[in-house]
Amino acid sequence: MSQVMGSSGAEERKRMSGQGEQEEQGKQEKQEKQEEQEEQEEQEKSELAIVRRAVELIGRNFPWYRSWSALDREGGTGTGLVRPETKDWEQLPLVTAPVLEAHYYTEDNPLGEQKSMHQYRTSGTSSGRRKTIFYSPSDEAHYMRIKLDVFRTILGTGLYRSAMADMGTGHAAATAVEVFRQLGMEAESLSFQLPVERHIERLKSFRPEVLYTMPSILDRILLASPAPDACGIRHVVLVGEIASPEWRARVAERMGLLPEYVTDTYGSIEIGTIAYYSHRHGRYLFAEGLIAEGVDSGQLGEGLMPLEDGEQVLVLTSGVREAFPALRYVTYDVVRDLHPIEVDGVLRPSFHSIVKRIGPDLKHGEKISLYDIEEVVYRHLRDASVRIRLAGNRLKLQVYSPTGAGARLADIRSDLENRIPEIGMMIRAGLLQSIEVTEDAYDDSRHRGQVKGKKIVYEGENV
Repeated sequence: MSQVMGSSGAEERKRMSGQGEQEEQGKQEKQEKQEEQEEQEEQEKSELAIVRRAVELIGRNFPWYRSWSALDREGGTGTGLVRPETKDWEQLPLVTAPVLEAHYYTEDNPLGEQKSMHQYRTSGTSSGRRKTIFYSPSDEAHYMRIKLDVFRTILGTGLYRSAMADMGTGHAAATAVEVFRQLGMEAESLSFQLPVERHIERLKSFRPEVLYTMPSILDRILLASPAPDACGIRHVVLVGEIASPEWRARVAERMGLLPEYVTDTYGSIEIGTIAYYSHRHGRYLFAEGLIAEGVDSGQLGEGLMPLEDGEQVLVLTSGVREAFPALRYVTYDVVRDLHPIEVDGVLRPSFHSIVKRIGPDLKHGEKISLYDIEEVVYRHLRDASVRIRLAGNRLKLQVYSPTGAGARLADIRSDLENRIPEIGMMIRAGLLQSIEVTEDAYDDSRHRGQVKGKKIVYEGENV
């Protein structure tokens, strides 16, 4: 009898212990859910503050936006669209390339009359004009502060003594030396007009510990240099073009570096510094002051090709950009696996990789648009179709004309390389590969429609 009672007691204690463990587990799960909910609420509050600031800046500086987006329907303030308890701001229209062409990239943009505005020019538009992007003094200050924060995160403090900026033109190139100097480094820059041999000579003599450059320029340096690991470079920071993990690993190996010392950054002239690759998390983390959304290509209404599963077009809202309408601005960059992750106890927006660009712009050292390409081709061939390919960082054009394109290909290549003067200079200096222009064979399935044909094919994609 005592054995039976002892056995029953043991079973009861076991049952009670199991019940206690279940209750403890339930409490822990409840606490984790509560913490997750609190993190989500904090993130939404942060997003709301960014949107309110963006609405304020745009409402003040871009009168056209108020009527175009229907912000004025809430009594002229737009605050009804960003109520704390809702995410109604996601109903605001997307700022796409056609919208910017109609309202921002215009000859009579009033921002151009303000003497304090900084102006940066990039690729062409359907009207033939090169785009002008404006930065106010406040924009410049925020740009420098955010870029400094990102570079400090990547490079640490006091770990490197010298840096070289070897890039093209534009905002990143114009500010690079000052950023490095504020980080306490001796810094120099190399002109994109110098031949690639001079770049290698200067790298060998200056021996920068940090090299800030573009993938296409680095490709040329590696091809032209017999010993790229002899320049004393300890960390490479990339900007401006897609740099796949495989490509970065190959660069690290060629330069005698560990993979974590080749770091990619992502930015645009419209927004500034957007994100950087975190080797610790294996993902790109966004800079402060940005809201990142992902939309399907079909939502843009521009006849763009469907995306693969897990891919989205990146849409950004900035809470600091003053002289550009950065409220649900469509970047036309396709990213994979966009979602927030926890970083040091805080939810941060992130993505796994940049897949490609869609829409009217692409990069070959500097931005060049489909409009630039078509304008040059049709100047030489009135009846033609064009297919555009990006193989790594090389731009390839395949041109078909019923009258034959062969005799005009050299002229098309020459004019195209000089359409954006900075691209032509970098090609002549050996920093970029020439644009490859070849004659295409006729295939009705590929040339049937102009709209369908206006796409960029990335090597490896189905045509």
